[in-house]
Amino acid sequence: MRIDIDNSNPAFIMMTQNPEQVFFLDANIFIPPDRSGISKKIGTFRFEDYKDGFLEPLLCEFSNLAIHETVYNEIVADSVKEYVDSSIGSTPSKICVHYDRNLTDEEKALLQLFLNKLSIHSQYDPVADNAKDRGEVRSLSYMAVKKYLYFAANDALPIRLIKNAEELRTSLDDLGVIQPYELIYYLYKQNKYDNKVLRILYKYLYYLTARDKAENPDWGTFVERMSLLYEKQG
Repeated sequence: MRIDIDNSNPAFIMMTQNPEQVFFLDANIFIPPDRSGISKKIGTFRFEDYKDGFLEPLLCEFSNLAIHETVYNEIVADSVKEYVDSSIGSTPSKICVHYDRNLTDEEKALLQLFLNKLSIHSQYDPVADNAKDRGEVRSLSYMAVKKYLYFAANDALPIRLIKNAEELRTSLDDLGVIQPYELIYYLYKQNKYDNKVLRILYKYLYYLTARDKAENPDWGTFVERMSLLYEKQG
């Protein structure tokens, strides 16, 4: 996936300025990336490394992380689910789960309108309630109803639904999306976590293949350009 080091992201700026805001997370934020299909030599990023180097710092830095119930249900791998469950059940809780059943009747009607509007741009069918794209569409619909503003994801669908809100008429114009490379940069700049793991994770996600290297900068250039974009704004 191509990253943007030319244009600042208002949602990322708000995140750096107020890390106590509510941020919803997509399921893929919790699951270590798997690019093993590219080559037999490339495997899944080890969950222990991902947890210690990325997830734990993320949960330490942001005190109001949230997920929609459908995202929680998408997390099935034992090690990942165990970690998410422990984070939800910790005192204080590190992750808040939001449920549709807690919406008012009026909010549920509005939720249905958003589901219908967003689903036409996805493979999700609200009537069949099929699995494909369910977590992203239902998360964004819930957020729009409750007027939450920030969604972290590493999937093309929610990025497109938010960034192209006006063109697609999704009514998500007020939402902002934050991508993993922005989170990696933020954690790196805190200078208190394992920067080697963050650098490796960046390379694994964005600088692994010939196509990646044609589209995205190397680690040093990435950090330099992100700093130029954000250091005076953070």
